[in-house]
This record gives sequence, C-alpha cells and structure tokens, in this order.
Amino acid sequence: MVRVKICGITRLEDARLAVELGADALGFNFYEKSPRCIAPAEAWKILRNMPALVSTVGIFVNWDSSPVIALAKSLHLSAVQIHGVESAAVTAACARHVPVIKAFRTDAKFSVAQFRAHNSASSFLLDAAISDSSSKKFGGTGQLADWKIAKRAAAKCRIVLAGGLTPDNVADAILAVRPYAVDVASGVESNPGKKDPAKLRAFFAEVARANRQLSS
Repeated sequence: MVRVKICGITRLEDARLAVELGADALGFNFYEKSPRCIAPAEAWKILRNMPALVSTVGIFVNWDSSPVIALAKSLHLSAVQIHGVESAAVTAACARHVPVIKAFRTDAKFSVAQFRAHNSASSFLLDAAISDSSSKKFGGTGQLADWKIAKRAAAKCRIVLAGGLTPDNVADAILAVRPYAVDVASGVESNPGKKDPAKLRAFFAEVARANRQLSS
C-alpha cells in the first residue's frame, strides 16, 4: 500500500484533517526561503497535538548536521528530510541520530548511483527538476518529477515520489511508478501553506483508488 506524506504543514487544522483522512506522515518545512516555512516554536504547537502513530518529518535545505539533529531531538521528529545539495557526510551524521529521507531532483544529472553515497538514508525522495539552474527553490514548485526515472529508482530503493502531484494525477503516478509513498504540498493548497480541504479529500480518495488497483 502506497503511503501519503502531506508536506508544508503550517496550521493545526490542516494537520488534523490530514491525519483524519489517513496521512501517514506530515512534513514541516524549515527552509527559510520557502513560502511554507514554519518557525520551530510554531511547529511544536502543531506537533504536540499529533497522535503518536503519525510520522512527523522536518524538511531542511543545506543545513549542517548538528542543528538538524538538535532540532529533530527538541521537536521529537520521527525523521528528517534533507532536501538540498548536502554531502553524504551530512546524511550519515544525521542518520546516526534520526532516520533520514534524502531528496534528489530528477534532472539530467540524476543517477540512481547517487544513492550509494547516501546509503545511510532510510529512503529517497524524488522531486521535479528545476528548469532554472540558479533557482533557490527546493520542493513545492508544482512541477512534475520524471516518472520514468522514478520508476527505475523505485525498483531498487524505497522511493517517496514528489513533484507536482495533485488529485488529478496522483493515481496515475502511483500506478506508473509504484513508489513507497507519495508526497504533496502545493497540489492540495488554496494558497502556499494553506491546505484546501476539498483537494485534500480528493487526493486521499485518488490514492485509495490507486491502492485498490494495485492490490487487485
């Protein structure tokens, strides 16, 4: 069964609805340039109200390992997602303290061989390539990941598929890629950081439909 991570949580009501609908994980973005960035103190107000069975993931972009580990411990995060161009040493250092999801862009430079250097990660997230090489955007762009690349990767590793997923395409993405999980932020929002209840419900309904097809 493909799992669901709702990323870019900034409001308690959104977190509660996501959990009610069956979210397996919630993502809290600590990248200061993201429109979904949340201060640790505000994140804690949400995190402390979440049931223990829901995984909570902190998203970090190009941080050193020490502050990532410290914040993960202080917020009791289930895992950390390192979403920039961090070295394998950063992945390994974080992984000694908390499970790590290492993100990669599915661009022309991507190769599954990159996973080997970051083999201390518990899973890998595949996001969209960014056409502007100077872009400082890391995730939440609404652009599609390359599903063909993701499918090849999913045959070898535990893959979280992100990048432009919406209620309209998530079922097709799941059937095409067969990922471990899907990750959505902008695809279920009315505004950055504000989840749309109707889109959330539709997204979970489509994931459930795809899961039924996979199990039939």
